[in-house]
Amino acid sequence: MTFETMLLPNEPTIIAPDGSDVRVLLQRAGGSMAHFELGAGLASAAIAHRSVEEIWFILDGLGEMWRKLQDNESTVPLRSGTCVSIPVGTHFQFRASNNGPLSAIGITMPPWPGAEEASIVKGVWQTTDALAE
Repeated sequence: MTFETMLLPNEPTIIAPDGSDVRVLLQRAGGSMAHFELGAGLASAAIAHRSVEEIWFILDGLGEMWRKLQDNESTVPLRSGTCVSIPVGTHFQFRASNNGPLSAIGITMPPWPGAEEASIVKGVWQTTDALAE
């Protein structure tokens, strides 16, 4: 087994299916890690994952995350230090406050298989026009 080390890329590696900027980090057999950022005042598209679950840790910024799984539904505030889980099949959407971007580290288990993993669902906030383009 080899050790891996990397720095956070300066520019986004990809755009997530929800519209957020993603900087892909390291991956192992059991999971993968990425840095997510959503610009100030933006709302992501609402999505659900087909086969992966995630844990997010908010690094910077303010915002909210809506999650719904069957009859369980809640919206929680997001700020630096907040950690949230996104179980498989959860419908979720997040938005950043107007004060600045919202950034998070996300762990995906198993590793993210690709864009086909996410399906667009009905959310609680209108997706920001910049993300819909």
